[in-house]
Amino acid sequence: MKASLGDVRFARFLATAAAGAMLVAGAVPAMAQDNVDTRLKKVEAEVRALQRKVFPGPDGKFFEPEIAPTPTPTGTPGQPATTAVSDLLTRMDAVETQMARLTSQIELNTNRIDQLEAKLAGGSQPAAATTTPAATAQPAAQSNLDAMTDGASAQPAAAAPAETKPAPPPSTRVAAVQAIVKPQTDDPGDDEYVYGYRLWEAKFYPEAEQQLKLFLQKYPKHRRASWGRNLLGRAYLDDGNPSEAAKWFLQNYQTDKRGERASDSLLYLAVTMKQMKDTKRACIALAEFSETYATEAAGRLQSLYNSTRNGLNCS
Repeated sequence: MKASLGDVRFARFLATAAAGAMLVAGAVPAMAQDNVDTRLKKVEAEVRALQRKVFPGPDGKFFEPEIAPTPTPTGTPGQPATTAVSDLLTRMDAVETQMARLTSQIELNTNRIDQLEAKLAGGSQPAAATTTPAATAQPAAQSNLDAMTDGASAQPAAAAPAETKPAPPPSTRVAAVQAIVKPQTDDPGDDEYVYGYRLWEAKFYPEAEQQLKLFLQKYPKHRRASWGRNLLGRAYLDDGNPSEAAKWFLQNYQTDKRGERASDSLLYLAVTMKQMKDTKRACIALAEFSETYATEAAGRLQSLYNSTRNGLNCS
């Protein structure tokens, strides 16, 4: 237990008072010396009380006081006996020595407690999170595709990131899905794609998404890969997830611009941006489509192209 600062100051005050009394003792009668002795005993009692606070025993008991009355020295033949003043001086020296020791111990304990509190305070603070900003390289001149994606280069892999699994479908839905026949031909890759198409056509969009991802994982170089990526985007769009649909449309166009469904994906990217009320990107995609696939814009995809442009104020 650490002694309080008030205890130390009080003890020092008493010691100083006793020292003053000691100086007077040599010139006053014996009665005054008795009074000084009584006061000095009081100082010693206060120091012993302070000892018990600074030096408690390990078992809760206190050490014996280290300040004790100085035993009266046995007189040596031929030497004068000690006087009352010399006894007081000896006892005063003992008090001052013990006061210095107590003060030193208090300061040492205080320093240790301060260090411990500093360590505890430092350990309780959460470690600062360190983040490393991702390096982004901006080309000198951005293409239309860069503008469509704000310069983002990240593309969805052949298999989309793991998604939260939906709740198990009811038994009636499971039976309906199982009723859709998966073709069995000599082209297993085409069979996987066609099965995904049939699921999408039956409006089983989550099942179609899962099946088309499986197809792209197993047959990434299949001749139907462009069809599969485009149809996967269509499934997400019809399923009410335009942001995921846009990723697959853009990936299909960038992966193989000459792919059989690359033109469809670019046009459906404009459709998706329009649905998301992003007029700027929708117009960029339409401009890229009309420039890259002019024949498609005037032929097979003309109706979808015109309906997508309708209502957009593209400059």
